[in-house]
Amino acid sequence: MPHSPAEPAPSTPTPAHHRTRPVHWLATASALAAVIAGAGLLQPDRATGASADPVRPAGPTESTSPAGGPETAAPDAHALTYPLDCKGAPQAVTATAEGDLDGDGRPETVAAVRCDAGSGTPPHAIYVLTRDPAKPRVVATLLEAGRKQTATDLTVRDGLVTATLLGYSSPEVPRYSPDTEQLAKWRWTGGKFRQELTDPTPTGV
Repeated sequence: MPHSPAEPAPSTPTPAHHRTRPVHWLATASALAAVIAGAGLLQPDRATGASADPVRPAGPTESTSPAGGPETAAPDAHALTYPLDCKGAPQAVTATAEGDLDGDGRPETVAAVRCDAGSGTPPHAIYVLTRDPAKPRVVATLLEAGRKQTATDLTVRDGLVTATLLGYSSPEVPRYSPDTEQLAKWRWTGGKFRQELTDPTPTGV
């Protein structure tokens, strides 16, 4: 399955080396309600079988079909490097959710990933993973780290991806204390991920 570009194009990941200094992220913002991926995105690439190199050998136990076939297991979110520029800091998968997003009977994995900066509150990126054909790979970016938001409550239910996005009402708000939240939803429709996003509201409202 050829990789269909998301908006914006992912950056090349850097090697994972832990540093305690703050991390600076790209500031390019993406549209709030966007068509995220191209047609045919979630179908496995039988021709190339390309995938990213794993960043660590261990990960959570994958769910399997009743027959236990590995080809029907959801992709392991910890078994690849993400297109997230952490400037030398390691990447951290903080939440995952699994489900069949395109109706082909095989589960995809949605992963919330951020840089493990050691200070501050690094923003999240949200990725969709599929198998290619046996190893996981990123096929769509639902949330770019350049949006500078933190994702919580990540779920997949009936093909719908949802997450609460915490952000900032102004540049003066400390990065460790987000003061707005939005409910974001993504659904695979007509060969694309389409996003619904509520208006930002003060946290706690």
